[in-house]
Amino acid sequence: MDHNDRQKKECLDLDDLLPQVGEFGLYQKLMLWFVCLPACFPCGFCAFNQLFMTHTPDHWCKTPHIFNFTAEQRRNIFIPKHNKTFSKCLRYTLNWTDVWDGDETRINASWPTEQCTDGWEFENDTTSSIITDFELVCDKSIYPTLGLVALNLGGPVGVYYFGLLNDSIGRKKSFFVCLTTLLVGSVFTATAQNFWWWAASRTIVGLTIPAIYQIPFIISLELVGPNYRSFVTVMVCLFYTLGLLMLSAITYLVRDWVHLTIATSLPFVLYYFYWFVLPESPRWLLAKGRFEEASKILETLARVNKKELPSSFKQQLKQKMFCRRTLSEEERYNKTPRCSELCSTPNMRLKTILITLNWFSNEVVYVGLSYYGPSMGSDESMSFFLSSAIEIPSYLMCWLMMDRWGRRWPLCLCMIVSGVCCIVTILIPDDSVGLLLAFFLMAKSAIAASFLIIYPFAGELFPTQLRGIGIGVAAYIGGLGRIIIPFITFLGSEMVVLPLLIMGIISVVGGVVGLRLPETLHHRLPQTLDEGEEFGKDFTVQDCCRCIPLKPDASKENFDDLELEPMNSEAPEDTPLNHPVLRKISVHRLVRQASIMDTPKDADGSMKITNWF
Repeated sequence: MDHNDRQKKECLDLDDLLPQVGEFGLYQKLMLWFVCLPACFPCGFCAFNQLFMTHTPDHWCKTPHIFNFTAEQRRNIFIPKHNKTFSKCLRYTLNWTDVWDGDETRINASWPTEQCTDGWEFENDTTSSIITDFELVCDKSIYPTLGLVALNLGGPVGVYYFGLLNDSIGRKKSFFVCLTTLLVGSVFTATAQNFWWWAASRTIVGLTIPAIYQIPFIISLELVGPNYRSFVTVMVCLFYTLGLLMLSAITYLVRDWVHLTIATSLPFVLYYFYWFVLPESPRWLLAKGRFEEASKILETLARVNKKELPSSFKQQLKQKMFCRRTLSEEERYNKTPRCSELCSTPNMRLKTILITLNWFSNEVVYVGLSYYGPSMGSDESMSFFLSSAIEIPSYLMCWLMMDRWGRRWPLCLCMIVSGVCCIVTILIPDDSVGLLLAFFLMAKSAIAASFLIIYPFAGELFPTQLRGIGIGVAAYIGGLGRIIIPFITFLGSEMVVLPLLIMGIISVVGGVVGLRLPETLHHRLPQTLDEGEEFGKDFTVQDCCRCIPLKPDASKENFDDLELEPMNSEAPEDTPLNHPVLRKISVHRLVRQASIMDTPKDADGSMKITNWF
């Protein structure tokens, strides 16, 4: 063992210190349940409340107020019909005081028509939206779609710069900067006097999505031990979905778009009280050399968890910091991975293209179905509630399924099932609303499960040297798919199943091409670029068709530098992941697979959040 290897072995990682203060004790549980998980709500609220601000009631051209007719009578007389449906953008153009004698039978479809030059009348509806206030119909019907594009354009920009902010000023301050940006954008939204003001406000809100969700997620991961990070990941997903369920209830009760904007954003002002209880990530503090602050947080963590620290704890921490800084200086001279290395060799290039395409398909279909949820069924809020609630059992199911049947087949099968359910809707009669909603919900459930699987699967496919940047590139390109989603859903204004057909084809294509990716379950994760190129290089048709992955022959894999992970019989805590099924699978592994949550770290051990996006 050379000097550097011995030095790295002697230097304790924070994951080595966490057992001394508690990997998932009372402190982490309080932070998780009362701070970090509720901090996921603003993302879902402000990402999807816009769908209910653009409710479009039935409408027709304003007509002359003559002869004391009611609105219904005026519509029957002055508005032309096409296929027994009143026109939304045309009216008869006549001098009614000269030609009208009160006989409705004299209405003639050949009368000349004109555009709605005097504006529109909207059906009596308890819902107020930007559509009715700004008259965004007919030649302006594309405007709500442009509003969604504005929201999604802000995401890639904000997520990158908030990632830089996370790494420079810390997770805690970045969260409050992000929260302030969201609240400012929401206030501007509520006070908008025209569409362009409103769209610009939504771009400001979009800067925080999904950063407002990712920051507490990262804090949660950095506070708990490695054995609990998968559990935290699933819980964050569940709380995000819980926020969507709460949003559907709010939209049912609040029907005015201004009041809805305030109700789904202003309560988060209370989150500023988190400043007094939310800790900065001790891992980030250690990486920045802020030893005293990190030491106080770890001591508080130990005290709340009722753990006793050795008297030499601070001295050990100082030694760790000195050692880490030395390692950091050494690694500055190492070669920094570049995006081009993802495609520098044939097998890595193929895997990068396939996982990016798969991620793009997942992103487009999942977000697209979420956007389209309110359009399904007769009640927007109930349809959105059902499309969100159906995600919960799919999360729990795929959590157990991933470690039994692997990643590849569950991921691809879920995408294919989702796509087929979407495509089948083209065969359902337009009046079968219930059946249409049922297939939509099955599609949403399946794509939600695949979206959860793709995160660990992508991380296990990329070698350690490229894992952070590989996930970042795939997720970023996938996120760009959000920009085209509003245009796909806009097609539903003419044919309700057309967006489902398009998303179904995308999902099936993504699922089928994903079958070419190698399975990662039971395999040692690739560490170097060479290992990444070799992993899955001998992929065969038999491997593609194998549903249940085989355990690799230990003699065919190089485990010279690995050690069996000892079981800690003295551990006082019971991991939530110690489910009998998962436990049974885990004992057969020769080495614990590195969690995707562990990989995006810099030389000092802090998670490099910019790599997540």
